[in-house]
Amino acid sequence: MDFVPDSTTNKLVLLYVLDKMEIPLTENSILEICSSQNDWLNWMECKDLLSQLINAKFIYKPNTESNESRYNITVTGRECLSQFYTRIPASLREKISTFAQENKLQFKRNQEYVAKSTQNQDGSYTVDLKILEPLTTDAFFSVSIKADSRHSATYACKKWRELAPTVYEYVYNKLIED
Repeated sequence: MDFVPDSTTNKLVLLYVLDKMEIPLTENSILEICSSQNDWLNWMECKDLLSQLINAKFIYKPNTESNESRYNITVTGRECLSQFYTRIPASLREKISTFAQENKLQFKRNQEYVAKSTQNQDGSYTVDLKILEPLTTDAFFSVSIKADSRHSATYACKKWRELAPTVYEYVYNKLIED
């Protein structure tokens, strides 16, 4: 980092990331963005800041049974950010904005287009493909297919992130057509 951060600035950095990404993010995605892919925040501090920002009502995490709840900035968080964003160095704001612009769609796909495979007793694989609601972890589209090999199952999971919207649109149009 080009500056010596303090706790308040780090909170603003986290709010700025959530604001610029423009999508609710899982904790793992936030940690990946802020700590793993970039050196904007220390991993442990980032986890602590999430709790502090929830308690201050600057970010929101819906109560769900899943561990993959998504964090989003609140109106109060946006108001706070709009008043104090200049405490974040301009160079860092630019890096965050550029990162968000270049990576937003990938993170959206990784969080909302979920695929997993499990091996069946007969050696085949069941591939479960889902599109999750953006603000929750509930699936609004789900399909399971059978694959003959692990390679086919892995390939289907990989392609799902790319093709989920197209598959959903096709199925929807075929089922809803008059």
